Amino acid sequence: MVYRETLVDPWEHFWSFIGAFVGIFIIAYIQSLHLPSIENVFLIGSFGASSVLVYGAIQSPLAQPRNLIGGHVVSAIAGVTVAQLLPDIIWLTAPSAVALSIVCMQYTRTLHPPGGATALIAVSSGTKIASLGYWYVLSPVLSGCTILLLVALIFNNITKNRHYPVKKSRLRRSRRQHLKNRFAKASNPSRI
Repeated sequence: MVYRETLVDPWEHFWSFIGAFVGIFIIAYIQSLHLPSIENVFLIGSFGASSVLVYGAIQSPLAQPRNLIGGHVVSAIAGVTVAQLLPDIIWLTAPSAVALSIVCMQYTRTLHPPGGATALIAVSSGTKIASLGYWYVLSPVLSGCTILLLVALIFNNITKNRHYPVKKSRLRRSRRQHLKNRFAKASNPSRI
């Protein structure tokens, strides 16, 4: 059975594959140049999930650049903070890091589901990541997200049918309407 949602132009599948391959390839290649093979620090698992969104579901509000970069960075900060403040008890740090990252992403309007994994990696991946402290936020998280974004900007805009980032998303429209209504009420107090 083929689901209707999967009936897409085969070229869409091709460009999704190429974008994801190149994005992860660049991160993995940089890691192979600078780190021994047993120290997979630069290539964190949450980048795989981000690739699904930014190359395969480019219309999703959760795949937009603000969410990609902001969601990972905010979650990395949350995860490292939990790792530094709480005792190293996995049943305490793991749920705390993920829960805090979700609230922080919601508060900053940068919800990106792989961000939860980024926070979890900060508290559960062992001594190599833990020893990075807040450097984890800059590298591998911010540097890796930036690579994924740059590749997405190239490969998601190659054809006339693919546009990334989405300029007129439902999320942006609702946010603009909300701000418009808010300022209209503020400028006209009799409408309240």
